[in-house]
Amino acid sequence: MNIGSIDLLFTQGNIQSTGVTTDLAIQGDSFFVVSDGTKDVYTRSGNFQIDANGRMVASTNGNIVQGKVAIDGVLTDTITDITLPFGQKAPARATENIGLAGNLDAESLVGDTRETTITVFDAMGARDEATISFTKTGGTTWDYAITMANGAVASGDTGTLTFDNQGRLTTPLPATPFAYTPASGAATVSMAIDFGTVGEVSGLSQFAAPSTAVIKEQDGYTMGDLERFSIDQNGLVTGAFTNGVTLTLAQMTLADFNNPAGLIRSGDNMYTVSSNSGTPVLGFADEGSQSKITSGALEMSNVDLAQEFTAMITAQRGFQSNARVITTSDEMLQEIVTLKR
Repeated sequence: MNIGSIDLLFTQGNIQSTGVTTDLAIQGDSFFVVSDGTKDVYTRSGNFQIDANGRMVASTNGNIVQGKVAIDGVLTDTITDITLPFGQKAPARATENIGLAGNLDAESLVGDTRETTITVFDAMGARDEATISFTKTGGTTWDYAITMANGAVASGDTGTLTFDNQGRLTTPLPATPFAYTPASGAATVSMAIDFGTVGEVSGLSQFAAPSTAVIKEQDGYTMGDLERFSIDQNGLVTGAFTNGVTLTLAQMTLADFNNPAGLIRSGDNMYTVSSNSGTPVLGFADEGSQSKITSGALEMSNVDLAQEFTAMITAQRGFQSNARVITTSDEMLQEIVTLKR
């Protein structure tokens, strides 16, 4: 008796959670693509880690995981080694938009003032305090004035807000332009200040209620360092920076085969292409591939131990039965010889 063949069975194994971000499990028929430096090999074993150079590698042999990398958050079109840019900085962004919300008390007396302050940023990431003062000048009108703590106002620092007889804003139109020159030496910062939508109460309003006008948002930020990263079901590696910005860092490549059972073992749960497996079709989760990736988990063995033990016991009992047939036949022949004597 000899072995006819050893077949590869790539049925889906159970997913076991590990809690390690770089442990990845594929749900589907695809393979991860890794490189040994000379050629691509393929694996479903996603126990990856980050080496000293920031490259994502297979923990068993150091093969480098392949995918698209991003520049300033935008993915390139080239598939290459995935390297996470630890030490990368997210550049500062000057404030371009400010949004206000809340109420200006309709029962305020003419001359009453309400102030609100928010931190804004120039192109170098230097902080500045923008203060907007609202002064009531009539039954439905308020004058506003903008001052900067550490910069000189260039334009758009004053204006008038007008409300209708239902407390809704009528002027100015949204996104009033404002500009100031930072003391840091950065370029002039031009911002659009949104007081609200005309005819609605989504921004500022004037009702008989306490004044609550505040600056609710601004879109500038200072420089940030890469703090941590995560991997989603599409294989997108996203970095979180200390300034609150998130940027795409890379996306993992997946490979599909017409006949994965035709792949050739190369050790360490790695496989290479053969003429029987077909050419790999490269894609990405939900983009050319129907598979998905689970981060913080590994795919366990697809061997059912209970079934294999049952098969082994069945084979053993069959062998025992055959052996007893031979023993019984021998005893019968022996008895015949004895009767003849």
